[in-house]
Amino acid sequence: MRKLLLLVVFVSVSFVTYAGGYRVSIQGQRALAMGHTGVAVVNSAELVFFNPAGLVYLEDKLNVSAGVSAVFTDVIYQNVENGISSQTDSSVGTPLNLYGSYKVNDWMSVGLGVYTPFGSEVAWPTDWSGSHLVNSIELAAIYVQPVVSLKLSDHFSIGGGPIYATGSVKFNRNASRTTTDIEGNRSNVSIEDSGVSSWGWSIGAMFNPTKDFHVGFNYRSEITIESEGGEAVFANFPNSPAAPANQTDGFKAELPLPAELTVGLSYEYKKWVFAFDYNRQFWDVYESLDIDFTNAANPDSNNPRNYENSSVYRLGLQYKTTDKITLRAGYYRDETPVQSGYFAPETPRNDSDGFTGGFSYAITPKLAIDASFLYVRFKEIDASYDFYQENGQSVPFKGTYKSSAFAPGLGLTYKM
Repeated sequence: MRKLLLLVVFVSVSFVTYAGGYRVSIQGQRALAMGHTGVAVVNSAELVFFNPAGLVYLEDKLNVSAGVSAVFTDVIYQNVENGISSQTDSSVGTPLNLYGSYKVNDWMSVGLGVYTPFGSEVAWPTDWSGSHLVNSIELAAIYVQPVVSLKLSDHFSIGGGPIYATGSVKFNRNASRTTTDIEGNRSNVSIEDSGVSSWGWSIGAMFNPTKDFHVGFNYRSEITIESEGGEAVFANFPNSPAAPANQTDGFKAELPLPAELTVGLSYEYKKWVFAFDYNRQFWDVYESLDIDFTNAANPDSNNPRNYENSSVYRLGLQYKTTDKITLRAGYYRDETPVQSGYFAPETPRNDSDGFTGGFSYAITPKLAIDASFLYVRFKEIDASYDFYQENGQSVPFKGTYKSSAFAPGLGLTYKM
């Protein structure tokens, strides 16, 4: 049973970095409205995230972009054998972003970005059929990214800088499918950790064959998250030598956040802007997670995941209707890195289609309101998680999953 509980820790740390199946890309309202394209689009300080090399081509001395979205997620699970279904409670995440850039001179700009790539809350019903894998999760994460952008010529620039990531997580699951204390309360483990942090870096380049045609490149490094001060609370366990004691324990774990490479292009034609991004996520570094409990009586654990590299294809369109109103629309296709047999309810992430739209309204020549929306539809899938062990035997957890997410957002852009 203790080996089974090690999986709890694995799940909690993975949410710190990956945000489970709700990996919805929301790092800028203007880019999001255009299918989350941005590596080759020069229009705001959102370039701090998408491609720092483009900041030096912004016309104004100071550029600031800020935004927040409300992310509504929903997951439905149905048992393939008895038809019983469960649905996550309605939850709202509020990812935010703040970017600023300053043009030092004609050939150099500096910038800073603060954003929340992962921030959500998921809760399954009490004692649902998959409670031995997950009951609930609460996640908050903040990234801080200073950058420098250098113009090497009117046609070529480079940029980049370090990335600091910090976050917190709360997680709960039942210890097994049947274990209870003497009063019938389900045995469970709660995991909590905060101040988990690490460093990474990014580098970008932009090539402009003409003033209307841009080609962008951005690479974001792998970041290894280390959890060393986490706390695990064991509750409602029976008084038995075969069961863990009701106690508090600590743990240590490391998990790699995969590197990402994005290349893309944009073309401006009169009032139109067309954009395409290709994003490659190097998930193959996520082979397993090793867990080390502080208490030597709890054995270390190796939890296989064996994710594979995946791709995202993004298309964006912008049309300036008047001096005050600019319309945007987009679409992206996001491939899942989860292989067959590794599909778990804490990360119900399958291939998905994202549909986006939005607009900007210029209140003054310096200040504009940016609005966006995103609807993500995950492909319905019959899948299983085959690595749950009980009494030395593998107990696959199978079912049909149907997931979706909707995210309206609002922001401001200021320039001078």
